[in-house]
Amino acid sequence: MYSIASTYTTTCSVLHSKFSDTANHIFTTSSLSQCFNKLNLQWRFRKPNLCKYPQLVLVYNKLNGRPKHINLEAADKSASYSANFTDSLRLLEWPKLCEAVAAFAGTQLGKEALKDQMCSLHLSPEQSEALLSETDAGFELLKYSGSTFDFSGLNAVEAKSAIDRLGRGFVIDGKEALAIAALLQFCDGLQDMLKASLKEDAEWYTRFMPLSQMLNEMVINQALVRTILQIVDEEGLVKDDASSDLKQARNQVRKVEQRLYQLLNSILLNHRDENYSQEISYIDGRWCIRSDMEGASDFQGLLLWSGSGVEKYLEPVSAVPLNDELAQARALVSKAEFEALADLTERVLPQLDDIKFLLISVVQLDVIMSRAKYSMAFGGTRPILVITDADGFSTSQLSDAEDHQHNTDGNVSGDNGEDWLLHLRKLYHPLLLQRHHEKIQKIKQKINSTASQLRRARPHERSFSSRERIENHLKFLESKVASLEANHPIPVDILVRRKTKVLIITGPNTGGKTATIKTVGLAALMAKCGLYLLAAEPVKIPFFDSVFADIGDEQSLSQSLSTFSGHLQQIKGIRAQSTGHSLVLLDEVGAGTNPLEGAALGISLLESFADSGSLLTIATTHQGELKTLKYSNDRFENACVEFDEENLRPTYKLLWGIPGRSNAISIAERLGLPTHILDNAQQLYGKDSAEINKAIEDTLPKTSGS
Repeated sequence: MYSIASTYTTTCSVLHSKFSDTANHIFTTSSLSQCFNKLNLQWRFRKPNLCKYPQLVLVYNKLNGRPKHINLEAADKSASYSANFTDSLRLLEWPKLCEAVAAFAGTQLGKEALKDQMCSLHLSPEQSEALLSETDAGFELLKYSGSTFDFSGLNAVEAKSAIDRLGRGFVIDGKEALAIAALLQFCDGLQDMLKASLKEDAEWYTRFMPLSQMLNEMVINQALVRTILQIVDEEGLVKDDASSDLKQARNQVRKVEQRLYQLLNSILLNHRDENYSQEISYIDGRWCIRSDMEGASDFQGLLLWSGSGVEKYLEPVSAVPLNDELAQARALVSKAEFEALADLTERVLPQLDDIKFLLISVVQLDVIMSRAKYSMAFGGTRPILVITDADGFSTSQLSDAEDHQHNTDGNVSGDNGEDWLLHLRKLYHPLLLQRHHEKIQKIKQKINSTASQLRRARPHERSFSSRERIENHLKFLESKVASLEANHPIPVDILVRRKTKVLIITGPNTGGKTATIKTVGLAALMAKCGLYLLAAEPVKIPFFDSVFADIGDEQSLSQSLSTFSGHLQQIKGIRAQSTGHSLVLLDEVGAGTNPLEGAALGISLLESFADSGSLLTIATTHQGELKTLKYSNDRFENACVEFDEENLRPTYKLLWGIPGRSNAISIAERLGLPTHILDNAQQLYGKDSAEINKAIEDTLPKTSGS
């Protein structure tokens, strides 16, 4: 058996001299000798090249405290995240969605790595497609294995701690050793699952790629698992038979404790006082007798502790030698346990590189499976990610994603022969859908609890009125579930032609305009990060290099010039940073100032974005002048949120090809305002505006179904 210290010192001195210029931390600086050579030497010692797994590098760096990106250019981009971009993510509630997806991770390291990955948005189209391919494989694995991918039994943090301590030359403790054994067993189970699938059908290997290759390259030492489990128990404590010295020392502890207990028990029997409470106790490593403060002691003893005049702890003089002997025996136990763990550490240390790679792979697998679990839980569809030029024309389709969409006629260009830039039918806002599901699940849990309570209630144990009350409550909960299910979040259809550069959405307040542009922004970010979109197949979306948003409450915008100026400042920053491949989302553009000036400014801004400021700009507005841009510029398109005039409420559906018309006067008429007031309002509103509304109304029957 070689010495840990000598091996560690020799290796460290050799490797540090070679790689001193790249001595970034892996787990700690001193672990360079054990670990860091793997990345710099391209893992050539039976390890796959990390370049094959770009996101595995991200997890590797996360675990080891290195920068998230190895590529210096990518690191510079990451460091230059603008305040506008950060604000855009906040306005879109992207951090909340990151948390929602991370909730599907089974390990704490997986949660952290997933949130880091989803916040690393400076990705190339190829990297985004690689993430989607990983999610595809995770989706297939979930369908095949079901509950196999439950990471909750792994203690990745404890395993990382073990690797850290091993790298620094420290002895690992029992819980850390047990975490390593659990990691090895989990990976062994994954490999067994892969082998079983290949026996059924060799095609599974291709379907699981690139994960199948990752699983196949795991090196698992079963002998090490057996060794660990021979030394530590399921609680991480060193077993008695880990060594003969430990067994002998623990037997001695038991014998001394038995003698101490017999001695203290005899003292209690001989000096019992029924007026005061006395019992055998243990404090500061010494066995003693606890008694009330007022109680007299008929035996000689040392006062170990007294608590606020309430109780006292006395160590009988006759017990002092035995307590000393017990302390010595326990010291021998601690020494023997340390020696057993040190011996185990020396057996684990040669496998450190393999264990480190296993942990990195498992955390990355947790990240991938979390994306797949989220996508499956909410019925997501694999997007076709398309690279476009600045005019919206497709230059390449990164993969034949229709193969992942189980649609026999998945021709995205098939709707009325159009070639779509954005094809998202029945697209849900992910956070709204999540909250809806959570509400239903909470009530269903209450239903199960109430039903269980009702089943346990026997007729002779509960009155009729009590049972009736429970039954009525159960019916009430069931009606709430039915009501929620009937009021499901309403999806939107986003169908944007490739020639469209600016989409203008109009309609009443609370009609869903802002929710619509948020939904599109989140969809773009989700596809970029390797998530399926919550939409009906087929799904087509371009690769957006950035998503910028300026979203605010129109009422707050109209309160002060400073607020209006703040939004102009945000739009100025967006215009400066957006490119011909960006998605720009503007809420209530031109609002908050004089209507004529606001409309003029809004038209100028949108034309600027149409010229060279974005691949697609989606803007909401109440400015009537902006609705007419479509009729003079074919790069503009109109849509409006539908309004139910019969019930005087929005339907949250999006109508395409038409602007929203003003409803204020018609609503006032239905509510019964006097005729002379309505006539005067119509005259003030203007004949031209009325004619525009009439023209819009005439188009509704023709286009409402488009």
